Amino acid sequence: MAPPPNWRTCSYFLFSLFSLLLSSQVCTSAGDTPEIVYHGGALLTGNVKLALVWYGRFGRVQKNTVRAFVKSLNYVGHYHYTSQQPLVSSWWKIVESYQSAAKQPQRPITVKVVRQVTDTSYSIGKVITADFLKPLIQKATEGNSGIVPVIFTARDVSVHGLCMGKCADHGVIDQQPYIIVGNPQTECPEECAWPFAGGPNLIPPSGDIGADAMVIGFAQGLVDTMTNPLETGFFEDSLRKPLEASSACMGIFGSGAVPREQPG
Repeated sequence: MAPPPNWRTCSYFLFSLFSLLLSSQVCTSAGDTPEIVYHGGALLTGNVKLALVWYGRFGRVQKNTVRAFVKSLNYVGHYHYTSQQPLVSSWWKIVESYQSAAKQPQRPITVKVVRQVTDTSYSIGKVITADFLKPLIQKATEGNSGIVPVIFTARDVSVHGLCMGKCADHGVIDQQPYIIVGNPQTECPEECAWPFAGGPNLIPPSGDIGADAMVIGFAQGLVDTMTNPLETGFFEDSLRKPLEASSACMGIFGSGAVPREQPG
């Protein structure tokens, strides 16, 4: 994840829950990586309420892993240099620092799940595009624009745009920000379940590849939604592919991380 603009070092944390597989990506020079720019729009701050949508069939481990990750964002604790398990809440402070970069008071951002919706009937089908999401968003929020819906799709659901350079997405429908996260275990494990597949093949902390891969994708989508909820916040749009906070330093890792080989 890229810290706010004008920092000379970008730190992006690729991690999974419990053992917290954090890999710190570092851009040592601003000239090496496009700098995301604040465009003057809204950020998500203060108390952020989430509605989780379980679209398709999910196991207990998958749901518990995602919910535990949300709780860990605001965990009060301390990282010790002898530990190999940095705290997610320390990473979250980087997200909070975007407030000061936008010339806003920097305050803690709390995240809480306030609603959960289950759709095991695949009400909008098993091949999803953004055009189909409005009914799910309305069902999740019940018309409350102050709630951010997060749609998790099961491994037998294909989401247009995922597994093609990104493993989660966010957008806006009728001024309502949303996040969508796929389970990549069947469709694109090498792309979106790394490092549990397609590389070092590490053991997922939860024991479920899909669960931990979804946490990583969810973290990326959440960061981008916090810093660019209405697509008027922090982003870099001068390239063919717009970059946001979670993607500005992709593939560049700091000391001690497991390096990911980039496509040749």
